[in-house]
Amino acid sequence: MRLPLIAPADLTDEQKPLYSDMKAGISSNFNDFEAVREDGALMGPWNPWLHEPKIGGAIWNLTKAMSMEATLPDNARQIAILVTGAHFDAAYEIYAHVAVAEREGMTDERLSTLVAGVKPTGLAGEEEVAYDVAWALLNGGVLPRPTYDMAVKTFGQHGANELIYLVGLYCLVSVTLNGFNVPVPEKE
Repeated sequence: MRLPLIAPADLTDEQKPLYSDMKAGISSNFNDFEAVREDGALMGPWNPWLHEPKIGGAIWNLTKAMSMEATLPDNARQIAILVTGAHFDAAYEIYAHVAVAEREGMTDERLSTLVAGVKPTGLAGEEEVAYDVAWALLNGGVLPRPTYDMAVKTFGQHGANELIYLVGLYCLVSVTLNGFNVPVPEKE
């Protein structure tokens, strides 16, 4: 880890409101994995964001909009997020969203295949479209027209837009995690 975790007692005046907002968001939306140390320090991508409150606050606002106002089906969201995390080999991202996907009933076989960077067999409908859009975006170039059209047909224009933004957000999250070498919390 390249940036030390910041205990609440060590927060600057500029960091305190962002910390409070992130901690409230974490406690209401991210309960499937460890994101807060015992002393209240934020882990995962929240710690780097807290180190740079102006930039981190902007990223957090986007994260809140994409998480708390999501309209995409959860299974499609998790597939797109896991494809992105696997593409970047972002350990904390994979750790966190495997936990979320497990809670939502995704099978170990499907999870194992996704985090290995391979398209699982048996994907259909919205899951397959989410996978195809994420994979295409992560592998560069313009999203192919048939893939884009299928996303619009499956999710509507707003949902297709949301899916594209979601992949972009989790690219940013994954690069943040990898750039600052954010570890997965160790189990006792």
